[in-house]
Amino acid sequence: MKARVLIPAITAVLLAACATQPRPLQGTFTEVTPQQAATSEATGATVRWGGRIVQVEPQTNRTCFEMISTRLSAYGRPYWATDDIGGRFLACKDGFYDPALFEKNREVTFTGRIGGYENRRIGGYDYRFPKVEADVIYLWPVRERVDVVTRPAPWPWWGWW
Repeated sequence: MKARVLIPAITAVLLAACATQPRPLQGTFTEVTPQQAATSEATGATVRWGGRIVQVEPQTNRTCFEMISTRLSAYGRPYWATDDIGGRFLACKDGFYDPALFEKNREVTFTGRIGGYENRRIGGYDYRFPKVEADVIYLWPVRERVDVVTRPAPWPWWGWW
C-alpha cells in the first residue's frame, strides 16, 4: 500500500524538479501583471515580472530599466509566443548596470516590490508605469537562432545507387 502512494509521490517531485526557475527567481509572488497594476493600486505587492528592455537609465546611485512586459515561462524566462504583451513597467535597483550589456531587446526577469508609480509619455500618450524596487535582476542569455534544414525521406523508388 505504501509503495502505491510513495512511487507516484517521488515521481511528481522528480518531475517538478526538472521544471524550476533559477534559484534567485524562486518564491511566492502576487499574480498581477504590469498592465493590471497600472490601472489599479498595487503598491507593496511582491512581483516577478519580465520582458524586454526598452531603455536603461543609469542614475547617480542606481539604474532604472524601462521594460515591455510579457508572460513568463515555467522557468521564469520571458515568453514571446505572441504579440500579447502585459504592459510596461519600470524596475530600479541600486548600483550601476552597464547599458552596453543590458542593451535594448535583451530579456530580463525582475523580482521585487511595487514601490509606486511614475507617469511618462510614450510618443504623445501619457502612460502610468508601475515602478518595481528590484531585489533581483536576472539577465537571460541571448537566444541563438538556428535554421533547421531537412531533407525529404528517401522514397523506395528513388533508389540508393
